[in-house]
Amino acid sequence: MTRRNAELLLAALIIARSTSYILTKTGLEAMGPFTLLAIRFLLAFALLVMIFWKRFIHLQIQTLLRGMLLGLVFFAVMTAELFGLQTTSSSMTAFLENTAIVFVPIFEAILRKKLPTASVYISSAVTLLGVGLLTLHGNTVSLTQGELLCLLAALLYAAAIILTDRLAVKDDPFILGMLQVGFLGLFSLFAAFLFETPRLPSSGQEWAIIIALAIVCTGFGFTLQPVAQRYTSSERTGIFCALNPLVAAVLGWIILNERLGYQGIIGATLILLGLTASYLIKKPDQIT
Repeated sequence: MTRRNAELLLAALIIARSTSYILTKTGLEAMGPFTLLAIRFLLAFALLVMIFWKRFIHLQIQTLLRGMLLGLVFFAVMTAELFGLQTTSSSMTAFLENTAIVFVPIFEAILRKKLPTASVYISSAVTLLGVGLLTLHGNTVSLTQGELLCLLAALLYAAAIILTDRLAVKDDPFILGMLQVGFLGLFSLFAAFLFETPRLPSSGQEWAIIIALAIVCTGFGFTLQPVAQRYTSSERTGIFCALNPLVAAVLGWIILNERLGYQGIIGATLILLGLTASYLIKKPDQIT
């Protein structure tokens, strides 16, 4: 797989996960957040195992532990996001979480003891500006408890991207993605029994939402991320995070009649420019 194909796959994965905002918002009206996560991810894992069970025949303990570590980090990301959303607007949450765009190259520079390339600087700055224009709408960051939790989610997501980058080259990335989904569901189930009263969906609509979340947003959107990241850099993956608020804003405009406005259009344009900046800056023969 070439880097370009990997990034097209990564874009498709993030777009698929972006659809979860609308589905999750509806699902949370009927069940607790940890319960929803548990059913969503465990159902997705069960479906994946049913289809790809032969991939688990020679599963090694090291791969199992690495998948558990990825699942734990992503569970921490979602937990910080859920509690941050309780006291922070969704637009502010979207902006703060996507500061991971900046945190990933900073962390990588520290770990590698090497400054990022000019294209990474430009892409990150342009994309983050676009996210700000698309999401903030005149709001200012005041670092409330909820906003600090959203920043924690961004830091954890940056760590998850870098960890995935490192582990995807050591194991079968598809198996890692499946294990990540399974353990995330397992950790969510433990949290549901600790903080909620778990229950199964009780109506056709609830089951339809869960199945859509499990197949589209999880089975596809989460499982294949290690596969895509194996062929691109963690810095580029961080920049692609900006597709999340972009797609969510467009879906809100189309489905929920939410206003996008000139500021949102400019922000969306800057996000797209940021995503393509490295291709525009580099010569064609440098792109693989």
